[in-house]
Amino acid sequence: MTGDLLGRPLRDLRISVTDRCNFRCDYCMPVEKYGHNHKFLPKNKILSFEEIIMIISSMIPLGLKKVRITGGEPLLRKDISKLISMIRKLDNNLDIALTTNGTLLSKHAIKLFDAGLNRVTISIDAIEEDIFKLMSNSNVTPSMIISGIQEAVRVGLEVKANTVILKGSNESQIIPLTELFYRLNVPLRFIEYMDVGGTNNWDIEQVITGQDIRKIITKKYGILNRVKPQYFGEVSRNWSMSNGYEIGFIESVTNPFCSSCTRARISANGNLYTCLFSETGNNLKSLIDLGANEHELGEAIKLIWQSRNDKYSEERGSIEKKLNPIEMHFIGG
Repeated sequence: MTGDLLGRPLRDLRISVTDRCNFRCDYCMPVEKYGHNHKFLPKNKILSFEEIIMIISSMIPLGLKKVRITGGEPLLRKDISKLISMIRKLDNNLDIALTTNGTLLSKHAIKLFDAGLNRVTISIDAIEEDIFKLMSNSNVTPSMIISGIQEAVRVGLEVKANTVILKGSNESQIIPLTELFYRLNVPLRFIEYMDVGGTNNWDIEQVITGQDIRKIITKKYGILNRVKPQYFGEVSRNWSMSNGYEIGFIESVTNPFCSSCTRARISANGNLYTCLFSETGNNLKSLIDLGANEHELGEAIKLIWQSRNDKYSEERGSIEKKLNPIEMHFIGG
């Protein structure tokens, strides 16, 4: 398959299996909009496991190498390890990952590993309990998340941790998080606060840049050395401490990586999005409902991808019109 209009191949697929989450983080699902009375998608509007498998299978001939299961919180989806097993049966070489807030990871880790999951990424924005609860708007404690991480490592999953740093919220957690994950020997990646969705009231003044974070870490631990990218499309730019521990930085705001983006995204209700900041998607579920077979679905996806020219993060500063992109919890980040 040829690439998109900018020459970028289709290599990665992120599939949201639910729009539900047990956290209400302000930068993703602010509680004032997603309260107790919020109506999430009904079951018949969410992709079934069989439909997900059909989509993935149709994309493997297009060059698909990686699949990441997301949400919302994907571990809220019933029998999620069954889906992992179904994906693994498609291709033993497919890289299968999952992103989670970690609250249910202790319970599911062994089943996920046995089903064929390769990797898991845990989102955690603080280890100080009061800050963690405030940011997640939950009663979950960081120790519960850490227990899930340790269990995932124990059963054999490759584990990474992601942290979003917001000015005025959790800058104080940069060093404690670095120390924690160094002790756990788990790679840590800091993510710049992004303007995804229309409900998080994003303000660039709240962004703590990757450069700002590196300065804080360098002041504590000494010089960081840039690590060469391991593959085309790697979104995390990694830096190494003197002891060899690597820290990643995902800098969509100040250091965009649009030119090497190889990711497609499927929302929980079956829309294909070619950019994290897309306003509209392409309804694959309707094609399946109308009777499209696997080959026809693949051809449709191929045409969509070959027409792609998204590069929002590179153009952010020059866009005058206010956009209304898909919400983060709906597309999985």
